[in-house]
Amino acid sequence: MKTNVGSMDKVIRIVLALIFAGLYFTGTVTGTLGLVLVILGGVFLVTALVGFCPLYAMVGLNTCPVKK
Repeated sequence: MKTNVGSMDKVIRIVLALIFAGLYFTGTVTGTLGLVLVILGGVFLVTALVGFCPLYAMVGLNTCPVKK
């Protein structure tokens, strides 16, 4: 897998994952929407840690700086 998630993108994904988890586990968002947010947060966290986003690969997007 070629890395396609840049450092700023990783920070944004981790922050969103933490916000989604906080909303769910404090009971602010519950039910189906809460579960969707937790799953989405998990996906954000995994893609940030791995540095690869399959959706970015499908659409040809790359937020990593170009290495010369």
